[in-house]
Amino acid sequence: MPIPAIVLAPGIRLWKSYCDRKMQENIVRLLRNVLAEAPLFTPRMPKTLKPFSVRMTNCGALGWISDERGYRYQATHPATERAWPPIPEIILSVWKETSGYPADPEACLVNFYDDGARMGLHQDRDESDLEAPIVSISLGNSCKFRFGGTCRREPTRSMTLESGDVIAFGGPARLVFHGVDRILPNTSSLLPQGGRINLTLRRVTPGRASA
Repeated sequence: MPIPAIVLAPGIRLWKSYCDRKMQENIVRLLRNVLAEAPLFTPRMPKTLKPFSVRMTNCGALGWISDERGYRYQATHPATERAWPPIPEIILSVWKETSGYPADPEACLVNFYDDGARMGLHQDRDESDLEAPIVSISLGNSCKFRFGGTCRREPTRSMTLESGDVIAFGGPARLVFHGVDRILPNTSSLLPQGGRINLTLRRVTPGRASA
């Protein structure tokens, strides 16, 4: 039986321990192949050029990057200039089972948080298709995750995301502000060197059902 979703707010669904330990290990193994083709890089804020505290890469037809030219999606890695590797099928299966959207994601952001990294409140709004939800998979150390409303001034709430959890933002919550307050060290043994990996699956352009 599928794991039931917890509805945190209209449009926000959480699946606790959606990925069991074996599935998590398989995803991490496949991500090593992704990183061999598309190494982690450090994005920078467009105006200040301040580096993010997270390192990232992508897989899929498109990848999200941030640098002096702004926030955007592009088909190639900013350093290697090669096409991004494909999204592993095991990750696509999570999208198909949780998104409720008929087309596959075009981008899977791979964010690596060391134990001192964080992510400020932000909206995911660089996509032309806002009908598709954002689906996020947590791997490794737990984090304190914060989300609010579609206006920055709205109240926020904090919760703990653990390794194997999946959360989706869609419908009225597609543009909610969200971020990572902090990582909780030594809360998972999945990643030998510690830290947290967050996989964010996104549909960038309007899509039809997959063949």
